[in-house]
Formats: sequence, C-alpha cells, structure tokens
Amino acid sequence: MTRDFLESVQAEHGLPVSDRATGMVQLVVSELVTNARKYAPGPCLLTLSVVAGSVEVMVWDSSTTLPTVQPPDPTRIGQHGLEIVMALCQSFEIHREPVGKRIKATLVLADDPGGDAAGRQMM
Repeated sequence: MTRDFLESVQAEHGLPVSDRATGMVQLVVSELVTNARKYAPGPCLLTLSVVAGSVEVMVWDSSTTLPTVQPPDPTRIGQHGLEIVMALCQSFEIHREPVGKRIKATLVLADDPGGDAAGRQMM
C-alpha cells in the first residue's frame, strides 16, 4: 500500500520520490502500524499525505498510553522501533486525542544532496 501511494505521488503529481525515501517511508509505516496493532486494544487508522515535498504518515490508535522512546542502548534486544523512526524522520509528533492518540511522522521524498536521509545537514 505504501509503495503504491508513493508511486502514484510520483506518477500523478510529478513529485520525485527516491528509492531510499520509499524504503524509509515503508519502514516508518511498518513500525508505527505494528506498534498500534500490538499495543492498542482496538482499531487503528493509517493516513498518508503529501505536504510540501514530504510525506506525512499519521497513525491513530485507540490506546491512551503514549509511547516512550528509550535512550539508545546497544545491549538492549528489541524495542528500537521508535528510535529508528525518529532517526529517519524530519519531524515526529505525538498528540492525545479525545479517544486514543495520533502519531505523525514526516519524511522528505527526495534525497538531499549534502544532507542525510532525513533531510538534515550532517555535522
């Protein structure tokens, strides 16, 4: 579904979508939806949209528990998903909703020459 969405963005709207961006968006969608399905007791919703050359991935779920990002720990086995998502995203937000929560992750669609994969300059 994510690949089809990004292919239509490129074909129908003429926006460039790099292979790297496609892979990163697929990974972010997979992580966020997997977490919603794993930790929320009810349904979840996925919305993909394009805003100013970036793709916004929004996942809503019915759980009121906000995810916590643990500090990096190379000895920890598992639970690195949000750490990875945040490293890939241009921005990452968590919002409480009247029912549940909504997570929004924004990723650039085209590679940024001279910058890293998330569009930020490397130091």
